[in-house]
Amino acid sequence: MNQSLRAPGRLLRQYMVVTAAYWAFTLSDGALRMLVIFHFHELGYSTLDIALLFVFYEFFGVLTNLAGGWIGARYGLRLTLRSGLLLQVVALLMLAPVAESWPKLLSVVYVMAAQALSGIAKDLSKMSAKSAIKTVVPVAAGQEQQGERTLFHWVAILTGSKNALKGVGFFLGGAALFRLGFAGSVSAMAVGLVLAWLLTLSLPDAMGKMKQKPAFAAMFSKSRGINVLSLARFFLFGARDVWFVVALPVFLEMSMNWNFWQVGGFMGLWVVGYGLVQAMAPGLRRLWGQRQAPGPGAVQFWSAVLMVVPALMAVALWRSTVPGATVQGSTAVILGLTVFGLVFAMNSSIHSYMVLAYTEAEDVSLNVGFYYMANAGGRLLGTVLSGLVFQLAGGGAGGMAACLWGSALLVALSCGASLRLPRPRHSPA
Repeated sequence: MNQSLRAPGRLLRQYMVVTAAYWAFTLSDGALRMLVIFHFHELGYSTLDIALLFVFYEFFGVLTNLAGGWIGARYGLRLTLRSGLLLQVVALLMLAPVAESWPKLLSVVYVMAAQALSGIAKDLSKMSAKSAIKTVVPVAAGQEQQGERTLFHWVAILTGSKNALKGVGFFLGGAALFRLGFAGSVSAMAVGLVLAWLLTLSLPDAMGKMKQKPAFAAMFSKSRGINVLSLARFFLFGARDVWFVVALPVFLEMSMNWNFWQVGGFMGLWVVGYGLVQAMAPGLRRLWGQRQAPGPGAVQFWSAVLMVVPALMAVALWRSTVPGATVQGSTAVILGLTVFGLVFAMNSSIHSYMVLAYTEAEDVSLNVGFYYMANAGGRLLGTVLSGLVFQLAGGGAGGMAACLWGSALLVALSCGASLRLPRPRHSPA
């Protein structure tokens, strides 16, 4: 068979391997988050203590994305993906011996170190998978608009499926803690990731590698589009995690008296639905008559819509007349989460496409790494604020409402930043 005919099939197989490995990692990542939150909350840790357990996870994600893009461009995406999977295995095995009898300070420091490895692993894997799309969906000369629509479609599928599986991971984390205990759960996940790592042995060394070795300074983006979009992404993901990471699961457990199964299942279903909407974003835009790939206007519109949602949720909680678990508060959180998930999914899907629209295949891992550095920075900000604001506001409905007001403010900042986005080269708007 002609080499030119074999090439698309070979690229597709490579992408399928990358995606399968990323899916496996995502399941473990979602499950681990629920395991850590519930396990340490049961041990009597405050929400701020739990938030601190994730600080290194997010902080090292910032550093990893910055350096990881440069490593991927210089040495190939195969190396970064395989390294991410192995580091997650090490992080999981580190957590297995943690016991209730350990001194609290030792437990916190030790788990923070394991979470640091997990954060490095997560962002190496994410950067590798997201960058791989650009290498297998090239935009041919004379077919730019079709190529950009195809790119948007593939980005939406990867991003949406990843988040759907992360939601499944949330559910599995709550279920595994109930059935296997903390040590048994992390050990089982480590075995699964070793099997996923074996899949990546078939990937070529040169995948994503630049022809000319980039200098270390190249990891800082010089593109206005990437820089502005990264700033908007920073605030966008801070707006999600300020209430989602710590405040929400603790609120559901303490104020609404939900058990681990219910909290893990609810949050899992929310993330699954959020992921499905992300995957369907191109189709939904076509239903609304938007047949071209999205541009800056789409980012600005969906950011403005999103800003209203947490503010309305906060008002509904504030107006709840009965402290703790009220029907009004419960309804506000559940319905508000559903709307927030739908709108945030459209935002995130369009953002994930735009970063690739602003870059070329040759330097994709550098720009994607810089962009997801900002993403990790926003998660870090949101994680710390989630535990801190919830605790300072007294927990319960008041603490949750305070976190939601913080979310509305951060979305407003993201929307303001997006007003300065330039038009991508192939974007119609």
